[in-house]
Amino acid sequence: MLSARFATGFVIAATLGLGGCADKGLRTLTQTSNGPDEFLVTPAKPLEQPKDYAFLPAPTPGSKNRVDQVPNADAVAAVGGNTARLDPTAPIPGSDAALVTAASRNGVQPDVRQSLAEEDAKFRKRQARLSGFRIFKVDRYEQAYRRETLDPFEAAVPYRRAGGRTPSAPPYDE
Repeated sequence: MLSARFATGFVIAATLGLGGCADKGLRTLTQTSNGPDEFLVTPAKPLEQPKDYAFLPAPTPGSKNRVDQVPNADAVAAVGGNTARLDPTAPIPGSDAALVTAASRNGVQPDVRQSLAEEDAKFRKRQARLSGFRIFKVDRYEQAYRRETLDPFEAAVPYRRAGGRTPSAPPYDE
């Protein structure tokens, strides 16, 4: 009788122990394999047959292909927007001038994505100095960014006290 209880307890403990080893997927901050990154592979648009083969443009090696994806332009066109506004060399329309002026009032950093990626890599490296030695798997993403997390309920309190509407966060009592 004692051995049956022991075996049952052992099976339950082993099941719970192995359940804690589950992979967290996208929350893993390091590359988990040597294979290609599946998020960098994008399908091409369907091939189109030209109306007249006599008027095809000359091939230009290294230039863009007509079937390459252009996600920003495709998204703007899908909702009925003007894709000409996506050209960074085009002048800013008069209707957007005030917005651009307000957004760039403190200056514009042209390589902001690269500098943020470098700062984030340094931050994660600092956070991982002593956290590399663990007996059990932990969520490194949550561990690194724990202090940077915003509690929506706590942040909504001052806005609600000031009379602002905060529909995205429900009240505490719900």
